[in-house]
Amino acid sequence: MRYNKIRKMDISNGPGVRVSIFMQGCAFNCKNCFNPETHDFTGGKEFNDDTINRVLDLCENENVEGLSVLGGEPMHPNNIEGTTKLVKAFKEKYPNKNVWAWSGYKFDKDLKDKDVMNYVDVLVDGQFVEAEKNPRLEWKGSGNQRVIDVRKSIEKKEVVTL
Repeated sequence: MRYNKIRKMDISNGPGVRVSIFMQGCAFNCKNCFNPETHDFTGGKEFNDDTINRVLDLCENENVEGLSVLGGEPMHPNNIEGTTKLVKAFKEKYPNKNVWAWSGYKFDKDLKDKDVMNYVDVLVDGQFVEAEKNPRLEWKGSGNQRVIDVRKSIEKKEVVTL
């Protein structure tokens, strides 16, 4: 597994100041994706325990509200194991901070039963669709995408959006 970049003070990918990691590799290749440099599974840098420790250290800053996991595609079969390991370690160390993740996969169809969802607080799901692009939307790029409260959705056994 690989990652593309880490932002240590990100204010555009979730609420407040966040640490963001962009996973490397995506098979969706959405037209006009905002991050096409993350599509190649062989690009970026190696993701390993040192990467996880670096992210956790950056999140120690009291001004950091949470962790954002984007891509590429963090939930792709090539990436989901590493994503799960990262968000699990994050929630164990910072139970009062939140995890946001973005995925082209759908929560209710593809992700709700995956272990990774035990550690994600908010999921923005659905592939970016150029025809539904709307720059006024908060936390998502196109109208088909959903901003999901994962904890409430699991509890109620139905998709609960923010």
